[in-house]
Amino acid sequence: MRPSADRAPGAAAPVRRPAQGHARARGAGSGPAAGQLVVGRVGRPHGVRGELTVDVRTDDPDRRFAPGTQLATDPASAGPLTVEHARWHSGRLLVRFSGVDDRNAAEELRGTWLVVDSSDIPPSADPDEFHDQELIGLAVVTVDGTEVGTVAEVRHHGQDLLVVRRTGGGEALVPFVAALVPEVDVPGGRLRIDPPPGLLD
Repeated sequence: MRPSADRAPGAAAPVRRPAQGHARARGAGSGPAAGQLVVGRVGRPHGVRGELTVDVRTDDPDRRFAPGTQLATDPASAGPLTVEHARWHSGRLLVRFSGVDDRNAAEELRGTWLVVDSSDIPPSADPDEFHDQELIGLAVVTVDGTEVGTVAEVRHHGQDLLVVRRTGGGEALVPFVAALVPEVDVPGGRLRIDPPPGLLD
């Protein structure tokens, strides 16, 4: 099972829940507000004419960064940004935004998140793929029905982790793998976990 940022054609990459081991959530990032999905993050300037490298966080960059596309940003004060042109160079996406005409202007955008509204992203057809915002807020119970808390955050650090805010206070980190999270019921607002001894201590 893997949580996500922007995936589905042209959407933000979902988190996929593997049976075990490490999960990689492509397209996931921290920073954007609730309801926003990351499609990229602005990197360093390329050249002196305003081009920027973009760390792509979407499975459909040709659509998301097509000329004329307007992208919201986080922080919001940096945008919106309109794509003037985009091209691939040595495996990296280079983008020029309207009004960003030199290296100095490009440098000011460095680190900016490029985001889309989560309502624009269709749900994944894969039952083991979830967007972060689908998981956040779900009630967490154990397989025997014991109430644990609520998913407060999804962290992407090599392995996807659910940050569960405990009912009695404190937090627990639960690896997002099917062996430990056998059931995710988004419509029902709940997920079940099967924690090994010590995970919730």
